[in-house]
Amino acid sequence: MSPEPRVVKECFARLEADPAGATSYFYGRLFASQPRLRALFPPAMGGQHDRFFHALTQIVWSQDNPEELAGHLRRLGRGHRKYGVLQEHYPAVEAALTATLRAYAADIWTAEAEGAWLAAYRSAADTMIRAAADDAADAPPWWVAEVVEHDRRAPDLATLTLRPERPLPFAPGQHVTVQTARWPRVWRPYSIANAPRPDGMLRLHVRARPGGWVSGALVRHTGQGDTVLLGPAEGAMTLDPGSDRSLLLVGGGTGLAPMKALAEQAADLDRDVDLLVAARHATGLYDLPELRRLESACPRLRVVPVLSRAQGPGALTGRIPDVLPGLLADVGDHDAYVAGPVPLVRRTVAALQRLGTPLTRIHHDLLTAGD
Repeated sequence: MSPEPRVVKECFARLEADPAGATSYFYGRLFASQPRLRALFPPAMGGQHDRFFHALTQIVWSQDNPEELAGHLRRLGRGHRKYGVLQEHYPAVEAALTATLRAYAADIWTAEAEGAWLAAYRSAADTMIRAAADDAADAPPWWVAEVVEHDRRAPDLATLTLRPERPLPFAPGQHVTVQTARWPRVWRPYSIANAPRPDGMLRLHVRARPGGWVSGALVRHTGQGDTVLLGPAEGAMTLDPGSDRSLLLVGGGTGLAPMKALAEQAADLDRDVDLLVAARHATGLYDLPELRRLESACPRLRVVPVLSRAQGPGALTGRIPDVLPGLLADVGDHDAYVAGPVPLVRRTVAALQRLGTPLTRIHHDLLTAGD
């Protein structure tokens, strides 16, 4: 390992010992030196603190993998456009980050350490700035979208059909971030629940989370005719264009959304698809009528409800890892996609590996549904 990544990681370990304190110190320095930057951030900064530290962690621990790091930085640079981040903001962030490291890593902070961090930060900033500039030539920072249908499926769950003001390119399996008029500058990610359509419509499945600002607004305070802002589509949980294998799709909760989009795409590609819809009780199968209609229109699609805590007509009983062996004899020959609550995803991925599915053919996006 070259000395620069080693020094960067050693200093960052001091921040990891007190992430809340270090992040608060960073933003305190940033807003004290540049008060106008506060307007770019949400009113409550708790979630922003977590996202900033997570992003910084990814950057630091990807120093030894330049290709992975560059891809991550390009995504960050493009994503920052919707927040109004400009090239001239990066020096202020550099100064605040350097001050934070100097304070929290004082026992090992040397001229070598400062040089390594400045080189790492400036290289990262250059990559993000270039990505944002390239993206600006092809796409807006956000899309205004009209809510053309709001279907309340449960007290805490709704499906929304949105019409963007201009075409929003996406691939099945990807997600968009959403901002509501009720909470300016607060963006949350939601998977798109359909394959691209000629009318350009997007459908989202949203469950209101306890204390969730955006999810609560979308479920309880949004209706037909309202508008929201959408960020560009992101995510790599998309079909492999070079594969014609049968597909196993597993969706739990609103993790059904990307699986439904992939099922629609696979039907057009004439591939065999098994879509497992996981819920605790039959009441959790909020989209089953639409799935049955999709199944009846696609001869090579099989929809299988799986209930972990109850029995139901036409449904298997048990957890996904329990039902997989009896459902598919050749699981290892499938391309598998999994989305939903983190425990479900982890258990299902582990079960698929035990059943012989290579990890390279198991796709998941541990994207937590927006709050």
